[in-house]
Amino acid sequence: MTVETFEREIKEAVKNFDHYVIKAYEQRSAGLRHGIALDKEITIILSQSDDARPLCGIYFNLHSPYKKDSLPKTVKPLVEKSPSPSE
Repeated sequence: MTVETFEREIKEAVKNFDHYVIKAYEQRSAGLRHGIALDKEITIILSQSDDARPLCGIYFNLHSPYKKDSLPKTVKPLVEKSPSPSE
């Protein structure tokens, strides 16, 4: 498997995220070194570096810790119940 294997998908991702990713980085809150753009398929993190050009991380998601409500709607969260006092 090589990068070329996913050339079509990478080009499509770049086309879809180009403007959004730049905005996420440029409009990050004061004092933050990272800009994060994500959807259910991809997470892109741009991080401020000591050079003019930021560092870039691209993740193809199976799961993203940055995305809220990442469980499918059919999955209910596990709620642990305390044992009753009589037990």
